[in-house]
Amino acid sequence: MEYKIANRIAGVQGSIIRELFKLAADPNMIAFGGGNPSPDTFPTEEIARITAEVLEKNPSSVLQYGLSEGYPPLRETMKKHLAKVEHLSFDKNELFILSGGQQCADLVTKVLVNEGDVVLVEEPSFVGCLNTFRSYGAKLVGIPMQPDGMDLDALEAALRENKNVRLLYIITSFQNPTGFTTSAEKRRKIYELAQKYDICIFEDNPYGELRFAGEHLDPIKALDTDGRVLYAGSFSKTMAPAFRLGFLVFDQALVSRMTVAKQCTDVHSTTLFQYICNEYMTKCDYDGHIEKTRALYRHKCDLMLSEMEKQFAPGVRFNRPEGGLFVMAFLPDGMDSYPFVAEGIKRGVACVPGIAFAADESGTHNGFRMNYSSPADDKIVKGVEILGKLTHEWLSR
Repeated sequence: MEYKIANRIAGVQGSIIRELFKLAADPNMIAFGGGNPSPDTFPTEEIARITAEVLEKNPSSVLQYGLSEGYPPLRETMKKHLAKVEHLSFDKNELFILSGGQQCADLVTKVLVNEGDVVLVEEPSFVGCLNTFRSYGAKLVGIPMQPDGMDLDALEAALRENKNVRLLYIITSFQNPTGFTTSAEKRRKIYELAQKYDICIFEDNPYGELRFAGEHLDPIKALDTDGRVLYAGSFSKTMAPAFRLGFLVFDQALVSRMTVAKQCTDVHSTTLFQYICNEYMTKCDYDGHIEKTRALYRHKCDLMLSEMEKQFAPGVRFNRPEGGLFVMAFLPDGMDSYPFVAEGIKRGVACVPGIAFAADESGTHNGFRMNYSSPADDKIVKGVEILGKLTHEWLSR
C-alpha cells in the first residue's frame, strides 16, 4: 500500500551522523564521526556485580513496572548530587529520570511547543534535538555561535523579530558540535534576556561532568528564580549509553504535565539500569570514576589538538575545548566542509560536516566536527595526518 506519512515526520531528514556510523563499521575506517564515550570508561566489573546481586536476591524489584517519574532512590541521589556539583536548588524544582537525554528534549517539546512555534537554537547545534523540534512542527531559528557562546546581539534580534518564541535550546558546556563553552557572563545575560522576553530555556548539559581543564561554571539553571529553565543531563557519557537514562530538572508546576507526557511515551524508564546507577553512585567510587574519565579525555583531546597543530594547514581554525568529546575545525570562511568531509571518507577518515548541525539544512557550513573520545591513540594520530594533508591540498586550490 502507499502510506501517507504524517507531516510531523515527513520533512525530518535522517541523521548524517547515524549514516556515518555505518561507514565506521568498516574496520579500515578511522572514525572521528560519532559521539561515543570510550568503552574504557564503562565500569563493567561493578555493573556485572551489582546486576548479579540484585537478580539473585531481589529480581522482582528491578524487573517489575516502575514509576513514571523514575526510581525514587536514584531521583533523591541525583538531587543531592546536582545540589552539590551544580548548585541547583530543589525547593521549587523536581527531577524525573527519563530514557536518555533525547527523551528530555522530546518531553520538553511535547509539553511546551505547539506546531508553528519558534525554537531558538545555537548555530550549529546537536542534530538529535534539532530533529525533535522539527518533528513537532517547530520553526527553528539559529543563533550564531562564538567561542564564548551565542552571539547575544543576534539572540536579542531574534527575540524581537519572532513573536511566538517558546523555547531557547542551549548546550552550555563543551557544546556539541563546536566544543565551545558559554561564559559565566553570557549565561547570566541569556537568562536575563529570557526573563525580558518571557521565554523558557531548555539547557542541555550531557557533558558537564567531563570538564578536564579550566574552572567549573554553574549552569543557567542555578540562576533560575522563576522556573523558566528546564535542565537536562545524561548518564550516557558518565556510566554507559546503553542504559538509555537521562534526567530532567524543572519547576514543580509542570510535574503533572511531564508525568502524562512520559506515560504517553514509554510509561517508565528501565528500572534495572536505574537501580544499577543508584547503587554505583552511592556504594562505589563514583567521584574516582569521573576523575579517571576526565583524565582519559584530557589525554585524548591533547593528543588530537597537538597533532592538528602540526598537521593542519595554517588557514584552518579550531578551538581548544575544556571538556566533553568534540573539537570542531573550520575551513576558511566561505568554504563548504561537506565535499571536504566526503573526500576524507574516501581516504579512510570519517568526521561530520557542519551542515549536519545547522538549523537551516539548505545552506553550507565551513566547520567539521571531530570526536576524540572513542578512537585509539594511533588512530587519532593517523586520522589527523590524513586530514592534515587534505587541508593543505584543499587550501592550495
